[in-house]
Amino acid sequence: MLAPNHTHQTLPLPPQQPPCLPPNLLRRHLLTSTTALTISFNFNVSFTSISEPVASARGLFQMPPPRLSNRYFMVRAGESEFESMGVINTNPVAKTSVDNGLSERGKKQAIRAAFDLKEMGACDKSCWIWPAITQRAYQTAEIIAAVNAVPRSYIVPEYSFLDARGLGAYEGKNLESVSEIYASDVISPNTKPPPIDDGTPNESVADVFVRITQLMSILETQYSGDTVVIVSPDSDNLTILQAGLIGLDLRRHMDLSFAPGEVRFVDKNDIPTYKQPASAIYKCFNPPSCN
Repeated sequence: MLAPNHTHQTLPLPPQQPPCLPPNLLRRHLLTSTTALTISFNFNVSFTSISEPVASARGLFQMPPPRLSNRYFMVRAGESEFESMGVINTNPVAKTSVDNGLSERGKKQAIRAAFDLKEMGACDKSCWIWPAITQRAYQTAEIIAAVNAVPRSYIVPEYSFLDARGLGAYEGKNLESVSEIYASDVISPNTKPPPIDDGTPNESVADVFVRITQLMSILETQYSGDTVVIVSPDSDNLTILQAGLIGLDLRRHMDLSFAPGEVRFVDKNDIPTYKQPASAIYKCFNPPSCN
């Protein structure tokens, strides 16, 4: 007879079941686990990507810019009927009125500007024309397009960022009184003209600088390698823009004054060398020991 086999066999244990938790504790358990995993993942990613080159965000335009993606020409519109009468008119409500259109002298100035652009070869390989919707600026843009054989579809009206600088209580006064505003600009770019209750804005140099920077941000994001002709109804938009581009103290923007119908090319060589901020240069490869 065979002896009975008393060898013990180890049976596999049944799979371990997760602890049976009440619903509220189970949700807390899952949330804690997920949070820990997320923190661990972010912690690892932050150090593996620290050596990656800093991305250049084209939409974040700053003055002076580190680079320009496009070629720019700045044009002040020809003289308006209001200007021919020596009257300040900056209320945006009236910007499309007939009196804000080109005077007879303004039409000649606009034609001269159009031929200046042609001589400079601005639109030889096509160009985009960005005028304010102020009557004199848009009429100037139409003349520029006609002389330079630019299709009307390449005229892009700008509805707010290129409005003439709002001069507040100086609205309706003699044009010569603008010198008083410039005297205040020299003191501080944050000084505003006195306000008025007819809806005319009273803008400081800093206010104009903000919207002009927003305009450039749009242009630099929307186009690349193109030519853009900016047509402004007044001088201040362009002088503040040019001051920002070349790094000139904004309090001196009036030194760059544009005459009606004047054209200027934005020369990249005038833009100062961009100095990368310390936050983009400094890297810590062994935190928290970063020395």
